[in-house]
Amino acid sequence: MQTVHTLTDLRAALRQFPNWALVPTMGNLHAGHLGLIARAQQENVPVVASIFVNRLQFGPNEDFDRYPRTLPRDAELLAGVGCDLLFAPSEAEMYPQPQTFRVLPDAAIAGILDGAARPGHFEGVATVVMKLFQMVRPRYAVFGKKDYQQLLIIRRMVEQFALPIDIIGLDTVRAEDGLALSSRNGYLTPEERAQAPQLQAALRALADDARMATAPEQILLLEQQAMTRLDQLGWTPDYLTLRRRTDLHTPTAQDLHQGVPCVVLGAARLGRTRLIDNLEC
Repeated sequence: MQTVHTLTDLRAALRQFPNWALVPTMGNLHAGHLGLIARAQQENVPVVASIFVNRLQFGPNEDFDRYPRTLPRDAELLAGVGCDLLFAPSEAEMYPQPQTFRVLPDAAIAGILDGAARPGHFEGVATVVMKLFQMVRPRYAVFGKKDYQQLLIIRRMVEQFALPIDIIGLDTVRAEDGLALSSRNGYLTPEERAQAPQLQAALRALADDARMATAPEQILLLEQQAMTRLDQLGWTPDYLTLRRRTDLHTPTAQDLHQGVPCVVLGAARLGRTRLIDNLEC
């Protein structure tokens, strides 16, 4: 595997092949990230993984400074699964001047859920992903469904800017006890790690209960009850909710009657760690 740190070296390396697949990450890799690499390899093109902890998507009181940087270990993992190229730019390389031009996602999908809980987050995500797309010019890009709202926003961005990129979403990789794999799981204490699967269990229970609902008002009550139960277990929920998969808006009575595909999504803090998860239903 070749490793490059500058845009000049990246472009020189990319000249070797006409098409590439990109897997953008912030590093501190785990089995979920390696699954993204494996999925990208199915397209039979060389695979670029990027590692960059993007300051723009962190709020002022979030964990940018303590986010784990594990580049040597990450490089070993990527080489071990046959990744072709690692792009690991510095912040100065990625943003050689203040990034005053930004991608502002549609508030209808970026201003709700995680966008409401983390103002500016998806603007930072969309901006860095657009910049990576322009740097790498991939034919394919692979993202995990654990960040469900992020995946929807990136799909819409690619559609509206007519980018010649196929966006591939990969199902969430989970630990044996059901916890969605995440770099932030490393923040959990042993006691919190034992409790962490409660988030997925709460979402599964909400999805089961919602199958009998026939009106948005019933869904709202079920969501409130799910959040109360999680709060009683010692969590601080931001949201537990049932939404349409297409736009992450609350399903209408007609949607519920017709069985429109939905997804339950949740975000909650356990101690100092904020976890997210979702289940399609």
